[in-house]
Amino acid sequence: MRKPLAAALLALVASGTGAAPAFAAEPTATGTDPGADTGTITSVVRDVVTSTTANLSRAGAPPARAVDFAGTVSLSNCSGSLVRMPDSEDDDPALVLTNGHCLETGFPAPGEVVVDRASSRSFGLLDSAGTRVATLRASKIAYATMTDTDAAVYQLTRTYGQIGSAYGIDALTLQDTRPAAGTSISVVSGYWKRIYTCSVDGFVYRLKEGDWTWKDSVRYTSACDTVGGTSGSPVVDTATGRVVAVNNTGNEDGGRCTVDNPCEVDENGTVTVRQGINYAQQTHPFPACFGIDGKLDLGASGCTLPKP
Repeated sequence: MRKPLAAALLALVASGTGAAPAFAAEPTATGTDPGADTGTITSVVRDVVTSTTANLSRAGAPPARAVDFAGTVSLSNCSGSLVRMPDSEDDDPALVLTNGHCLETGFPAPGEVVVDRASSRSFGLLDSAGTRVATLRASKIAYATMTDTDAAVYQLTRTYGQIGSAYGIDALTLQDTRPAAGTSISVVSGYWKRIYTCSVDGFVYRLKEGDWTWKDSVRYTSACDTVGGTSGSPVVDTATGRVVAVNNTGNEDGGRCTVDNPCEVDENGTVTVRQGINYAQQTHPFPACFGIDGKLDLGASGCTLPKP
């Protein structure tokens, strides 16, 4: 999770730059997770191969699109986005995506999955310039969890068509396939009205933070030096304009697997700490779990999201 907003504000004032200083220390292998199988120190050769693959992918990638704030939202303590599935219809109730740890009711416990819980939470809808043009309201939390992923999806009281007609703003579309290493991305924060641009550096088998563990997390290159308040920001593929992940955390102090200091755990149980590096949770599993009329169906074929 990102640092509390008060701490983030202090960091911004101290730096005088409007953002925390951008830096990324060399990853530190800190042994094995006590609860995992014993493994070996991360292979230098593997890191070189991963980096080379990412560079080759970037070299052959389509030109980047301009990414703006249209369709993003601001929350009281986080960021988010108005999203639709690839097959959503204009008369479907609109959805907002943010983090599970951004719920107004507090962090879901490990193993907890929230489904169809009433909510009247409000969201500030932004236009391309980052100007708030409307207040949207939830009817319920359709889905939320911090188990395996860190995401929350709110269902709104208005449809996509109603929002588009009233404000001329379309929802961002969730990509239904996994992004690739080297993909150029933008992390768009509705809270700070700031866009961070970098690339997918790679993927993390298990990302552990405090009591929570997330699977197949996205690791950014160091240019995406996100801060508190960016939690829930959509991660947009700049080539397609589609959302591929939701921003959620970063290692702030070099701590090992603690709150605000997530650590990477590989298949062998080896723990790696990357101070100053930030992460997101992939969103490609969500389209398979939302069916006709945008209704959540955790029993649908291909739906792999954690269930209650």
